[in-house]
Amino acid sequence: MNLLRNYQNWRRYRNALNELNQLSARELSDIGISRADIPYVARKVKGR
Repeated sequence: MNLLRNYQNWRRYRNALNELNQLSARELSDIGISRADIPYVARKVKGR
């Protein structure tokens, strides 16, 4: 069960990371994050 949950969390993290990395600097600025914040924000999404 933990293995499945870990995999699902990792997939959520990777999806969030990929989506955020596709945004332009202007779009990131509009939502209040910088490119350096992307891994942190993606980790927060992972935990949902």
